[in-house]
Amino acid sequence: MAEDELRRYLRRTVADLLQVRQELSALKQRAAEPIAVIGMACRFPGGIASPEDLWRVVSERRHVRSPFPADRGWRAAADHDEPGNPTVGLGGFLDDATGFDAAFFGISDSEAAAMDPQQRLMLEVAWEAFERGHLDPTTLRGSDTGVFAAVSDQVYSDWCPDWDGYETYYVLGNQVSLATGRIAYALGLDGPAITVDTACSGALVALHQAVEALRAGSCSLALTGGITVITQPTQFVAFSRQRALAPDGICKPYATAADGTAWSEGVGLVVLERLSDARRHGHPVLAVVRGSAVNSDGASNGLTAPNGQAQQRVIRRALVAAGLSAAEIDVIEGHGTGTTLGDPIEAQALLATYGRHRALERPVWLGSIKSNIGHTQSAAGAAGLIKMIMAMRHGVVPATLHVDRPSEHIDWSAGQLRLATESVPWPETGNPRRAAISAFGFSGTNAHVVVEYDTAGYDSEQRDFKTATGTAAEDITETARADSTVADSSRLPTYPVVVSARGAAALREQSARLVATIGIENAAAIVDLGYASVTTRAVFDHRAVLIAGETERLRAAAEAVAQGAGSSDAVVGAVSSGRLGVLLPGQGSQRPGTGRQLYELFPAFAAAFDELCAAFDPHLDRPLREIVFDADSETLDRTEFTQPALFSVQVAIWRLLESWGVTADFLLGHSIGELSAAHLGGVIALPDAAAVVAARGRLMQRLGPGAMLAVRASRAEAEEALGGYRDRVSVAADNGPNATVLSGDEAAVLELARYWRGRGRRTRRLGVARAFHSPQLDGLLADFRAVLAGVELKPSSIPLVSNVTGLVATSAQLSTPEYWVRQARGTVLFHDSVRCLRDAGVDTFLEIGSGDVLSGMTAECVADDRCAILPGLRGNGTEARDLLGAVAGIWVRGAAVAWPEVFTGSGARTVDLPTYAFQHRRYWHGTQHYWCASGGGATTAHFGVDPEAAQAAPEQTDPVAGLVAALAEFEASERGEYLLAAVRAQLTAILADRVEVTSIDDDTGVLATGLTSLSVLELRSRISGITGLVLPVSAFLDNPTPRTLAALLDTELAAVAPVTR
Repeated sequence: MAEDELRRYLRRTVADLLQVRQELSALKQRAAEPIAVIGMACRFPGGIASPEDLWRVVSERRHVRSPFPADRGWRAAADHDEPGNPTVGLGGFLDDATGFDAAFFGISDSEAAAMDPQQRLMLEVAWEAFERGHLDPTTLRGSDTGVFAAVSDQVYSDWCPDWDGYETYYVLGNQVSLATGRIAYALGLDGPAITVDTACSGALVALHQAVEALRAGSCSLALTGGITVITQPTQFVAFSRQRALAPDGICKPYATAADGTAWSEGVGLVVLERLSDARRHGHPVLAVVRGSAVNSDGASNGLTAPNGQAQQRVIRRALVAAGLSAAEIDVIEGHGTGTTLGDPIEAQALLATYGRHRALERPVWLGSIKSNIGHTQSAAGAAGLIKMIMAMRHGVVPATLHVDRPSEHIDWSAGQLRLATESVPWPETGNPRRAAISAFGFSGTNAHVVVEYDTAGYDSEQRDFKTATGTAAEDITETARADSTVADSSRLPTYPVVVSARGAAALREQSARLVATIGIENAAAIVDLGYASVTTRAVFDHRAVLIAGETERLRAAAEAVAQGAGSSDAVVGAVSSGRLGVLLPGQGSQRPGTGRQLYELFPAFAAAFDELCAAFDPHLDRPLREIVFDADSETLDRTEFTQPALFSVQVAIWRLLESWGVTADFLLGHSIGELSAAHLGGVIALPDAAAVVAARGRLMQRLGPGAMLAVRASRAEAEEALGGYRDRVSVAADNGPNATVLSGDEAAVLELARYWRGRGRRTRRLGVARAFHSPQLDGLLADFRAVLAGVELKPSSIPLVSNVTGLVATSAQLSTPEYWVRQARGTVLFHDSVRCLRDAGVDTFLEIGSGDVLSGMTAECVADDRCAILPGLRGNGTEARDLLGAVAGIWVRGAAVAWPEVFTGSGARTVDLPTYAFQHRRYWHGTQHYWCASGGGATTAHFGVDPEAAQAAPEQTDPVAGLVAALAEFEASERGEYLLAAVRAQLTAILADRVEVTSIDDDTGVLATGLTSLSVLELRSRISGITGLVLPVSAFLDNPTPRTLAALLDTELAAVAPVTR
């Protein structure tokens, strides 16, 4: 017994030990897991707006510099000169540091003007980084994505009277710590949001923190990098006086001619993810971070003096973290600021760590991007990282510029370290390409990062790199695929490529950007572009869908949208507030072969149609598939076959649309089409529906000869003219204000035709041999009633507009056999039904079936250019294209469409697309520091107002006195409306820069109008400014309505401006 217990104990102990060992192994693997770089975005001087732009500058041996920018209110550099000590007036400046798309991020003009441009720029580049990582930024809301970024502590604007009333915007806009928090707030990211300021090493320090957080599980995705925007020339003046800047504004790293650094600005952000997660999610892996380390100089020769020993220690720690030896690193992107003190110290540390124990034929190469773009300070590490990733991917070690000869202050013979003064191929070692990046902070904080790129790829399956030019220079990374058992990129003749933006101008520019991307001359490229467009980009209210199967047509469609022109291959529109009504036509719309192409191309249609055939075939004397796809017109026009065929094609199309995520707000069928609608709404199950539709068609086929006549007359006119023909002729359908159909005895119908032609009305005999919806049906109704009595009828899950009443059918009506008997016999009130849909807010109509019969009739019924009426199939042999075009038409107006489902089975991959086309407005207040102001005060625009125009404006009267005087002229009953108008005016002023601001509801809380907690405080300041009242903050934070605020003002102003009339 004791031995058994001992055995059990030992087994448990061994199992526990194995579990602990597995857990420890998993923790070790997690702690050392490579971190994938899945997206990169940047903006640097010289018009650099992407990593590709940066690589072009580097690979073409260019450097960028310019004089002080003219749009920031700075005094000329010469104005700061001291005798014998000129101020360097050259540097690297962003082209559009003052520009920002505030409306895109829901930020008012006032708040944007108060924001440090670093906060503004980081918002846009963060969005671009996620997009370049093949991520729709809106899908990250609520995720544990972290933000780690280095931000320079610049002084954007000093406190001045301009900020009175905008104190909150000023305080928050100038807090460096809010830069990352604002990104997290704007995108709804729940992970850590940490702002770093260690000066020149900040970007790599932030990256190190992001890597550690990912490995620790603090976040599953991380945005990291750094930014510097120089908001005043202080550092140019101060460093020039200390002779620390290169007089020519050019950085000369590791060169004998080095004579100081060169200030620059920019932003670089990358998106990081654990490599295992990136593989699982199918994200692009541009490179991986193998290891990183951070330390401090400690007690060095001076507070800002570099410490070579500390640099060696941080390098060794980073290599340990990477699990690599120094000999396995091919290239080093050095800190290399071009100073005679810092560069030699750094080089000696590199020689001591990387230069030793290497073969003579395998030196480690050294370079610095500062020779191209200058010293971007907090963004410097990000610039070096992006340069190295691009260099590894292109297999080139780029040249470091402005080296007359390697510095004489560095003992280059002490190891195998070589300065890359010319571009050379990346060393071929048989291993992945590896590089290290250094960044050393002004404060003594050092950072070192080891990155790697494997040309074999990191994904679970081998990746392709397709290019428009056939070279590796412009890689389009293919990663995530559309799910497919058997992938076939040519499965469809056309594919949709969608584009959207917040405004019409942005949509045009976005389309223009897409034109440059469309360059691959095969359908597979189009399918990839389309799939990427629907899986990696956010959706906005201004939309376009390009539908083409050929590159040239796709490009032409994109160009047409970019130019605001029309194209048969492009559907353009904007989201409306209306609803979607689905129209299902009746007899007369049938065409042989309808649905054949859809059956061949779309499994969802084929599966639905197969099910319908199985349901109908027991009720028909010929297979339904043969009737629909192979029968001639004469056979298909037999009512016993027509009605099952129409029903089946309509239902199968709708099942296909459902698989694409389309839903209807209302259903409206015409005659037999109402039975299709009833089935789609769940009123009648398929087996019962097949029995009823087949019986309906079979019974109507038994009708004797008859005729139907379309008359250009109203229903009232037609009914009045029936006279003595009422027992033989009925109004079969009211299809529009002047579109009525008569049906009945052939001779009587022909006599009525002569009558109407005699009155100058146009008539047309319909191509049917039966008189539907006429007295001829009366003898068949009992049999039809009997069929209906045997089926189960339920309420519709989708509002269904009745042919019988022209109103939304009630559950009681739809569940009663007698209703369907009346529906078969009575007048089809299509005109009333369409008006019912319009009254219910429907402004988009989608016809499901062959042709455009109902579309034409609906257009006449609504006669409203604000409505869109879209036939699903136009009957021209291009069913897939037609249906995709119709779906595009409802999507651009706001209907939900699950576009990725269209690509099922295509094997499509996500590829790089242009980033969002932000629409910039100028926002710059600047500082009133004497080094900036040319004359007195700020010289640049504030809150969108030109200061010169403001100075020329006439003197303003006291708004409080004006309000009090105005109130004194009103009756008590009128004061409230006047104050309500005043509140509305202030709201409108705050929201004026937002997209799609139309009207303000007086009884809706102000937060629902688009105000944020900050802009609510702006509203309080504005109201205080015009009333002189100091209102409690709580009155505004409780989400009051404009009417509530007006009432509060009325009460508070009663003492100041009492009612006198």
